[in-house]
Amino acid sequence: MTSSLLELRVLEGPNLYFPRAAIKLTLDVGGLSVASEETAARFATRIGLKNARPGAPGSGFRQRFALRAVARLVRAVAQESGTLRLAVRVRSTSDPHQVVVAFPWKHRDRAQEMGRAVAGVLDSVPGGDLDAALSTAAKRLREAEPGPTPTTLTPSVPVIAVTGTNGKTTTSRMIAHIARTHGLHVGWSSTDGIYVDGELVEGGDYSGPSGAGRVLEYPGVELAVTETARGGILLKGIGVTRNDVSVVTNVTADHLGLQGIDTVDQLAEVKAVVPRITRRSGWAVLNADDPRVYAMRSVIKARPWVFSRDVDSPGIRDTLSDGGRATTVIDGWLCVLRPNADPDPLIELVDIPMTLAGLSRFNVENALAAASAALGVRLPRDVVIEGLRTFLPDAEHNPGRMNFFTVPVGDPADGGEVSVVLDLAHNEAGLEALLEVMNGVRAPGGRLLLGLGVVGDRTDELIETLGEIAARDSDVVAIGHKERYLRGRTFEELETLMRAGAERVGVTGIPAYPTEVASLSALVGQALPGDVVGLMCHAERQEAYDWIAEHGGRPDTAADLAAKVRAAASG
Repeated sequence: MTSSLLELRVLEGPNLYFPRAAIKLTLDVGGLSVASEETAARFATRIGLKNARPGAPGSGFRQRFALRAVARLVRAVAQESGTLRLAVRVRSTSDPHQVVVAFPWKHRDRAQEMGRAVAGVLDSVPGGDLDAALSTAAKRLREAEPGPTPTTLTPSVPVIAVTGTNGKTTTSRMIAHIARTHGLHVGWSSTDGIYVDGELVEGGDYSGPSGAGRVLEYPGVELAVTETARGGILLKGIGVTRNDVSVVTNVTADHLGLQGIDTVDQLAEVKAVVPRITRRSGWAVLNADDPRVYAMRSVIKARPWVFSRDVDSPGIRDTLSDGGRATTVIDGWLCVLRPNADPDPLIELVDIPMTLAGLSRFNVENALAAASAALGVRLPRDVVIEGLRTFLPDAEHNPGRMNFFTVPVGDPADGGEVSVVLDLAHNEAGLEALLEVMNGVRAPGGRLLLGLGVVGDRTDELIETLGEIAARDSDVVAIGHKERYLRGRTFEELETLMRAGAERVGVTGIPAYPTEVASLSALVGQALPGDVVGLMCHAERQEAYDWIAEHGGRPDTAADLAAKVRAAASG
């Protein structure tokens, strides 16, 4: 007999289903779905499911019945073994014959045995002895060793947790920089690794549950800033029991079709786990202009602090009416709003290098979010201002995100130069943001040349859309592959998808290069003075930095960027 248990996953901390450690089961309910109405009704009676109407085999009514029945089955198995009360969550999936069920756990081994016992009872539904299956399940549970307890940490220092589709790395780096400006010893976990006081101490992707735990283990850390990605929440849960301030930057289509998350609404539900565990006395910093993020107010215990570039945003108005706070832009100033008080202007956008004099709307939003979080954790106002003023879009402060360089081209005697921008830009919103800032520093008459690249685990539709955006909004496009991130795809497959997207807007013949640096070299080689070259850089960040340095390039200072923005605007 094929087992009903497709996956048993141990979630060590707060997760999509519960604010504490849980067991997640993915179960095949095909046998229950096709069983006769008589068999399904008998199963419902045996597990104590009252007023059940199973519906016809294979029907939508049977699917809904299966959800109720599985939830009740988990409780029945628990009761048979002596556990009288157990919280259970059950969800449908894109497969009508599969369901996900979750329940909290206090002892790992016994909880896992319970998951296997539930599947064993479900296996008996098509024609087995239900009474015997339940008895066997109860016996297995009573005899199971308890096993270890959850490893979730309760922080002893303040924690700021940042999540979202775009901007979470820049925002969390900015927050960490502001805190260090105050002289605090700051630990930061991210997709790049673990940093303590700005120094990389452990490389690798630590945006999952282990990142928060590792940061908090380092002696002397006085504030932890954790970048929290969707994958870690779904696969392991969050590594801490709570945070003091949470930030949700936005939720857009990315990584869909993985771990049962197929829609943006489902993705938003995953991201909402982070503000859900913000302590009641803390602040949940939410994007007032993203409807899915703003809707998270309904699931938080913390106080709401929203941010928006629009001071007249309905989200700001409603939040202030409810006693919350907001950060926004008034007359070019980043301002904090409190109920029944005049705005508090902190700093002009032109003095925040990351915003490119306000040109980069995404980095304006990141600055608003970072300022809100820093103030929410009670960092002094003047420190927040100084931190925003000194955080630069360069390889030191924000590697791989909107890093600007000036590179010489043509005959050295002519002094011709082009701007080069490196950015992760891994989805639609990220690419649009990159092209927006490229256009904002383009000299009059200059062109946009883009190194386009994708990661293989994106959907076909997203990859094609990236090709379409690149071809539509730039003058020259070249594909630069990321061999380390093919993730089951081939170069040829990815090229076909990107070129198909470009063809929607009439662009054909896009060349492809085996690496990001090769595409950068090709684009700079054909660039003319005043052009802007952008590279979607994911796999070869350091190699790209090295190539630029070898070819006489230099990082742009805040003054360089301001001059480029002014020159572009004057044209």
